[in-house]
Amino acid sequence: MNRRAFVTTSGAAAALAAIAGKSVDAVPGPPARMKLGCQSAPTSEAHVAYFARYGVEGICGYPETAPGHLYATVDELKRLRDVTGKYRVSLDCIAPPFLESIHIDKEKHPAIMLASGPQRDRDIEDLQVLIRNCGAAGIPAIKYNMNLLGVLRTGRDPGRGDSTYSAWRLAGAHPENPLTRAGHVNADAYWERITYFLERVIPVAEEYKVRMALHPHDPGVPPEGYQGVDCVLGTVDGLKRVIEIKASPYHGLNFCQGTVSEMLANPGKEIFDVIRYFGTRQKIFNVHFRNIRGHRNDFIEVYPDEGDVDFVKAIQVYKEVGYHYLLMPDHVPQAPNDPDGLQSFAFCYGYIRALIQAVDRLS
Repeated sequence: MNRRAFVTTSGAAAALAAIAGKSVDAVPGPPARMKLGCQSAPTSEAHVAYFARYGVEGICGYPETAPGHLYATVDELKRLRDVTGKYRVSLDCIAPPFLESIHIDKEKHPAIMLASGPQRDRDIEDLQVLIRNCGAAGIPAIKYNMNLLGVLRTGRDPGRGDSTYSAWRLAGAHPENPLTRAGHVNADAYWERITYFLERVIPVAEEYKVRMALHPHDPGVPPEGYQGVDCVLGTVDGLKRVIEIKASPYHGLNFCQGTVSEMLANPGKEIFDVIRYFGTRQKIFNVHFRNIRGHRNDFIEVYPDEGDVDFVKAIQVYKEVGYHYLLMPDHVPQAPNDPDGLQSFAFCYGYIRALIQAVDRLS
């Protein structure tokens, strides 16, 4: 692709001007810049040094908390920043020790998602404390899930070299139990739990200027549900609805591009308009920049350079809509001599970092 074609396709300045309602000449200063990020654990000194070695600029961190606490103190968060700061890696986000992407039958703190009486309110109060502490410690975002089924997969397929790829094929999915401990959760009940949570959390996030980044359901399941659960955040329409429940610049998405691709019948064509929809509304707070081969109900997770989604075009669209937070690899392929995925992550870092440099220099 030549420089003229790249600039014409991306149209970054024109898109930003249209959003702001101004002429191109009136857009002040240089465009915001995306950063290479990562969310892999642990946030130890050795792992942060590994991030820095391969050009990672910002991360989602995992603070250590005192026993029995569901939130990190300001001092604990500042110690985490000291670790990342030593290697000039920014701490752009954290994840709490609950509201994870985990099956509800394995979740140690399920009250919010089970709507379990007074404990639900106590857990929400702990998250409110964490938001306040992040504001005090200068940490601008928290990523979280509202998930009952965790990440559903059916096995692994052979991949490049000796690697294997995670797969989901609904036709071959046979859960061990027909229901989770949550029982039957229809769409109305699920939306009630999400709304109850957002109404109590987002005002605190807005007050302390901490962005709350909600991850979609991975993968989407049929409307009649799976294990008795209707996963309402497993469709694009569901994601459109959730961002409208509590209007705030601090309520948005942990936009997992891989998960959203898994919702689509033809991700190679459809994903770009989905990015535009949420990106122009400034609802993308971080991106899990991963690729798939396949489509809704039948896909494998692959390296970023070999899937059905054109990553060169994808990064142009993020640039077009003015996205300026982290692009993070996620769910990397596995290999026998790379048990922790460090080699796979390093490949993804280099690939994404090169894309960021190219889109910055050619636009």
